[in-house]
Amino acid sequence: MMIHRRALLRGALLVPCASRAFAAQNRVFTPEEFGAKGDGVTNDSAAMARLSTAVRLYGGGTVEFRRTTYVVGAQGLQVQGAFAFPPRELLTFTGCSLPLHLKGNGARLLCEPGLRFGVFRDGEPFKHVMPYLGPGVASPYNSMILVEGCTAAVRISDLDLEGPGDRIMVGGQYGDTGWQILSTGLILRNNAGSEIVERVRTHRHCQDGMMIDGVDADTPGVERSLVGVTADSNGRQGCSIVGGRGYRFTGCSFTRSARGSIKSAPGAGVDIEAEGKKHVRDLAFFKCLFSDNGGCGMVADSGDTERVRFENCTFIGTVNWSAWPSKPFFKFEDCTFVGAMTRAFGDSTVARATTFARCTFDDDPARSPTGEVFGGGDATAPMVNLGNNRNVSFDKCRFSALHGSVLPWSTGAIYRDCTMAQGDRAFGYPRGQFVGTNRITGKVDLYNSKISGVLTVNGRLIPPSR
Repeated sequence: MMIHRRALLRGALLVPCASRAFAAQNRVFTPEEFGAKGDGVTNDSAAMARLSTAVRLYGGGTVEFRRTTYVVGAQGLQVQGAFAFPPRELLTFTGCSLPLHLKGNGARLLCEPGLRFGVFRDGEPFKHVMPYLGPGVASPYNSMILVEGCTAAVRISDLDLEGPGDRIMVGGQYGDTGWQILSTGLILRNNAGSEIVERVRTHRHCQDGMMIDGVDADTPGVERSLVGVTADSNGRQGCSIVGGRGYRFTGCSFTRSARGSIKSAPGAGVDIEAEGKKHVRDLAFFKCLFSDNGGCGMVADSGDTERVRFENCTFIGTVNWSAWPSKPFFKFEDCTFVGAMTRAFGDSTVARATTFARCTFDDDPARSPTGEVFGGGDATAPMVNLGNNRNVSFDKCRFSALHGSVLPWSTGAIYRDCTMAQGDRAFGYPRGQFVGTNRITGKVDLYNSKISGVLTVNGRLIPPSR
């Protein structure tokens, strides 16, 4: 009996010890305990740096923000080196081995107005010949939030990251074109654990709304999910994906990149561009919006990128291409394109070429947020420009070119069970293979096309190819 009682007592003592250990691993930090005011006026940059240092030393934890405005962004001054006005560190979380949760509760991080961005000499904007990689660089911050090299799960939720927009002193350009200077809302880099970003708005940053530079390896059982992220009015990209695998975007929007006074190429809603020896693989976008960007809505044109799919997404090109998917194994299902699309990937192997299933292509200005439709007003502009790319396939797609553009330009596409209509201003050239049942209304030239199944052009049945 005595041994049994002692065992029970030892067990009873272990329970609170275990609870204390669990609570310790879930340590809650607040900006206020490190001196942040959160009053929308006081600059809280130093407090944010102290906070992130404490979290890094602890190895993780929960950062709990109030639903208020924290002003951030600060610059030093130095005489030598690349930076004339180097940015101060803000929220930087590196190497966390315990779970990390940035719990925003609707908080806003707002950039201090009037800081410098660009190239300066003697404190004044320095105009020079491009390209330029010399000294004098200034930025309000490298990133508002950087999460890098963490091995445990990372969750970021309910934050508003607002850059300076036009409330900044603009210096000379830097890099090859535009202002290629780091100044981004959120950066995720080489995190081995799960990455979950929910209901984050990242906007008005001088460079990107967010940048993903993920682990270049398969990570079974790890979740990489972005839900309800809004990236709007950023200087270069809504989102740059330069490395990583398995990211899922759901209900996100990427709008109005490169539409302000600070604009840098490529100016895309989303730029999928593996850098260096990195790879990008197995991305998926569900019910996402790419609209009214200065560059393409979505572009994938350089680096080692494969296997990206889009489902129920909308691409609206107002002043530039709605999409530019020039990499292998891209698939679009039940998507809508308003404004011209180009550079779908072609290949002699059908499986590698871009595929579109049950997609709609339209040039109706009523479907544009600005009333502009890229390619619409030019009688010779095709709504899909494939050039001579082979085996790009359209399955059960609908093309409506009734407001100024013409039907696709193609020579080796595959059209299966599609419906096409265009006005009478010019000829369309949707040439290629017609499989199943296809119907075309409007002036078209189908020279050298291969026809099998049923093809009707302006009510006339076209005989199959021999």
